Order: sequence, then C-alpha cells, then structure tokens
Amino acid sequence: MTCGLALSETVPWKSLTSTFHHARRANNTSADSSGKHLSYREPSEDSLVSRLEVVTLPSRLPGDLPVRRCTRELQLPVHEWPHTGPVGQFDVGVVASFGRLLSQDLILQFPYGVLNVHPSYLPRWRGPAPIVHTVLHGDKVTGVTIMEIRPKRFDVGPIIKQEEIAVPPHCTAQELEAMLSKMGANMLISVLKNLPESLKNKKEQPKEGVTFAPKISIAKSCIKWEEQTAAQVIQLHRAIGSMFPLQTLWKGSTVKLLGFVEVDNIPGFADQLLNDHGAVPGSLLYHKASQMLIARCKEGWVGIKTVVLKKKLTAVDFYNGYMHSCFRKNSRTIHQECRFQTLKLSTTKKTLKEREILAQGVKQ
Repeated sequence: MTCGLALSETVPWKSLTSTFHHARRANNTSADSSGKHLSYREPSEDSLVSRLEVVTLPSRLPGDLPVRRCTRELQLPVHEWPHTGPVGQFDVGVVASFGRLLSQDLILQFPYGVLNVHPSYLPRWRGPAPIVHTVLHGDKVTGVTIMEIRPKRFDVGPIIKQEEIAVPPHCTAQELEAMLSKMGANMLISVLKNLPESLKNKKEQPKEGVTFAPKISIAKSCIKWEEQTAAQVIQLHRAIGSMFPLQTLWKGSTVKLLGFVEVDNIPGFADQLLNDHGAVPGSLLYHKASQMLIARCKEGWVGIKTVVLKKKLTAVDFYNGYMHSCFRKNSRTIHQECRFQTLKLSTTKKTLKEREILAQGVKQ
C-alpha cells in the first residue's frame, strides 16, 4: 500500500515536523522527539510503507526547515506546497500541524483519505497551538488524536485513534511536545498497520467540550504586572518561553526575561520577611542569597535569573549595573524607580523576520 505523511515545523508539534508527505507502505516512518529526523527504512517484502514522498511549506527564513534537511539526508523526494507531487500514486496522506486547508480534490486523490496527527485530546484545543494552550491553561491531562481530514476545515473530522496522557507538573510546552511527538508517531504506525480496520471503527467528535487554540503572537509575551499573578507569569513562561521570551519595560527600554523561578523554590526566600509596604506590580528587589531578581506581580513574587538588555545579563550583573545605586542603604526597601513596567505591543501578527530578530536577541 502507498501512504502519505504530512508534518509541520511552523508550530511546536515538531516530532512529526512541517510538511505534507506521501508514501507507499514502508516498515518505519516516524520522527524523533527533536523533530529533526523522520526515520525511514528501505522497503522490504514485509514493509509497512513501500514509498514515501514529502510536501513541505516554503521557508521564509534563511536556511531550510528541519524536515527539508531530513528528506535530503534520507534521499526522499520532496515537493514545495502548493505542489503535492504525483497524482493518484498513493493510498493515504498524513498531515501534522501543516497549517494549510486541504481541498476535497486533493483528499480524493488518496483512496484511504488523509489522516491528521493532532497533539490534543480532541475536541479540546482545535487549532494551530494546542500544546501551548494545554500548558497555558494548566490542563492536567492531554493526549494525541489521529483523525480523518475534512475538506477546507481544521480539526473537525472523525476520530480514528485517540490516547490520553497526564501532563506532568511544571511541564513546559517544549517538554510536553517531546512526549506527545513520540506518542503520536507510535499511534500513527499502529493505525497504518491496520488502516482499513482503523477507518472502519472511526467515530465522530463529541459536540461538547470544544475549545480552540489560536496562534500565539509576540504580543502575548508582554508581562502584564498589574493583571497577572506570579502563578500566571510562571505558567506563561512555561507555555511560550521557548518561542517568545517574556518581555517587559525597564526605564523605557524593552528587556527580555529568562529563567523564571517560583519563589517557593528560591533557597532562603521563604525566611526573608519582605516588607510589601510601597510595593507595586513590577517592583524589583535583588535576593543576594540566591543571586536572583525578585519581581512583584499582581499577587506574589517571581524569581528571575537572566535579563536580556542589549546582551544577556545575569541577575547579579543587572543588579550591579542598573540597580545597585538604589539599594546601597537597604536591599529590602522598595524603590519606585526600580521596577519593571508593562510593555504594550500591537496584537497584529508578527512576521517570521521579527521572530528571527527576537530569537537572535536572546542568543547574544
């Protein structure tokens, strides 16, 4: 049997990575948790997939998408969307976070249709950013759904296979992505091994419990000190920190904050009696014992290890360079001039170029 595989790199669901692949049944088609490799073994008589071709989205950034590099290493044919390769030569298509609606004409090219590997327990978190929203909203459980693609609609087709998994405490979106990637790859192989029977047992999605997971923009990375509690800031960091470092204002300059820590995990902090008198959201202190900055939120405090202001600065360097003069007399006294302020960015969609600039700023 020929089968097609589609994976995407434009979003966090990377173990199955950004593309649209099609194939003929080969024994091993899977991606590792880093999203950089699609494992493929040369077909034999007992192979699951005998032919595999890939369709990927065009990259608007310098360099190839990881899936394109992978196809080159594995010497697999690759096509660039909207071109989808040979017509009528494959039995099934598979997409994962491809980010493009498929037409009925394209779906009908595959006798067994097109499957979608989606990293959530549908119908919860339909849309392009399910893993981020799972972490952002503090979900205790999530899962992977393999479903049938419907023309011109996202994530609404009948469920072919579905498995649930507990979200580990304090898990980041990046860590959860790695777990779901392996899970999804194994589920996909299981479905392909007995595809006619799997399709026969498909079921429609429940009408109850539908939620949506829209794309995350850079504007979401701006900490709202007056509105967000310490727990919410930590949760935001875990959800989007690997894509967009959280941002704020320091005396009119935009800074990025890295390495957030819950104050309960800061050695000695619980024993330090902070005088909240005069503290406002964004107020900043330096905790010498742990060498961390401590920032006041709407409720509670958060620890910060690193500040990016022109270049990466440890909390110690930032304190010595920008805060020391305020705290020479008393390091526990709140100083109104030593505070972060909420940065307001446009909620309009940022370009990939802006994302690249943002990432470069953090790497410096």
